[in-house]
Amino acid sequence: MGVTSKFHRFREAGEQANVNNVAAFGTPSRSLFTSSKIFTLHKRIEITDDQEQVVYLASTKFPSLHDKTTVTDASGEQVAFISKKFFTLHERHFVTMADGTEFQISNELFHLIKDITNIEGLGWQLRGNIIGLNFELYDQDGSIIAVIGQKMISLHDKYCVDIYKPECEKVVVAILITLQHMIRDREAAAAASSSSSSSGN
Repeated sequence: MGVTSKFHRFREAGEQANVNNVAAFGTPSRSLFTSSKIFTLHKRIEITDDQEQVVYLASTKFPSLHDKTTVTDASGEQVAFISKKFFTLHERHFVTMADGTEFQISNELFHLIKDITNIEGLGWQLRGNIIGLNFELYDQDGSIIAVIGQKMISLHDKYCVDIYKPECEKVVVAILITLQHMIRDREAAAAASSSSSSSGN
């Protein structure tokens, strides 16, 4: 068993639940999958179920300095609104759910191999492994809520999420979309830094 098989938890719709997730947390109550639509004026992320039916859709205005993103369900009802603001050397994402629940996620610690990111306003924690491309979401009591896996190489930026607390599904979806934006921004910043340093030589 190599590092990838132990830590890498992405799977496609229709495949069995990840064996590592089942061994650690049991069978998830529901699994969702995301795929980004590229080459469009508005960045769109589709969230589908095991039958590949769209259950949520995230759309980001472009260009948008504050990365304003609206998440809706399959009927078009708004689920969450996400925006980004900059504070000193890091960015902070603000999430407002349709029921009025608000929380924040900051990427100030989002550069370590083993991250623990506190989700302010919920008391939850996002524990991630950038190299393993997976993240675990825990509630205020330390109980597992969901496990997120990213596909290692994908043109459409694919993720899957195994959900263990179905009552938290919409919040999990909002966090998943925010996480994708954070990872994308981190990769873009790293690429820009690499390009800048190489051109300076």
